[in-house]
Amino acid sequence: MLAKIKETVAYLQSKTQVKPTVGIILGTGLGGLVNEIKAIDTIPYEQIPHFPLSTVEGHSGKLIFGELGGKHVIAMQGRFHYYEGYSLQEVTFPVRVMKLLGIERLFVSNASGGVNPDFEVGEIMIMNDHINLFPGNPLIGKNIDELGPRFPDMSVPYDPEMIDLAKKIAEENAIKVSVGSYAGLTGPTLETPAEYKYVRAIGADAVGMSTVPEVIVARHMQIPCFAISIITDLGVPGKIQNVTHQDVVEVASRQEPKMTKIMKELIARI
Repeated sequence: MLAKIKETVAYLQSKTQVKPTVGIILGTGLGGLVNEIKAIDTIPYEQIPHFPLSTVEGHSGKLIFGELGGKHVIAMQGRFHYYEGYSLQEVTFPVRVMKLLGIERLFVSNASGGVNPDFEVGEIMIMNDHINLFPGNPLIGKNIDELGPRFPDMSVPYDPEMIDLAKKIAEENAIKVSVGSYAGLTGPTLETPAEYKYVRAIGADAVGMSTVPEVIVARHMQIPCFAISIITDLGVPGKIQNVTHQDVVEVASRQEPKMTKIMKELIARI
């Protein structure tokens, strides 16, 4: 694994002079932040050694090196999911690569289903915690001591200072945001009414199919994380409706400019 990571890092370093300090992973329908990046080098995933390929509509599959908010950034336009058939180690491989390229912070976005009865479709939720309901953990197996400890602490999965600053930025821009916990499930099915009820009962405000593995791996490597979720459908009794992937993309795309505003400002101010 470490040899593959270093080989990928060496390849990318041969293709760009950008030394990123911020890593960005963009979720379904949330690729608009890329338009704010002053792109310097763009590399399709299929050209990158050991990189998986994104197979999901709404995930374009490019690694972008550039500038945003006065920072050098590396952005994944399109992420990988466990339900695509990749292992959790493969899903999180790019985060390992970003770390060795030099990132000091990780920003993640996703689209999710809301189980908090106070939420509405289109709600913007800043994540302050998560519950790992994937059938495994990306750190299972021999630990790579060069990257992090065998038993990493997860008491602060999402950085409190970035959360507070994001809330302040949202208030300054009259953007309504909530703060809550996210449960990560495998997918690709959306949840049944009983599953939504279960997820709410164990303490989550939203549920989705990503983010948790990436953040676990980032925290293993001591990278502070910030994550934001757009609630694209509701798993609340009486409000559950038939939802398609296109519905998710449409809601996410509609709210994406507000999320982009928060993340762009946050990156500029950290």
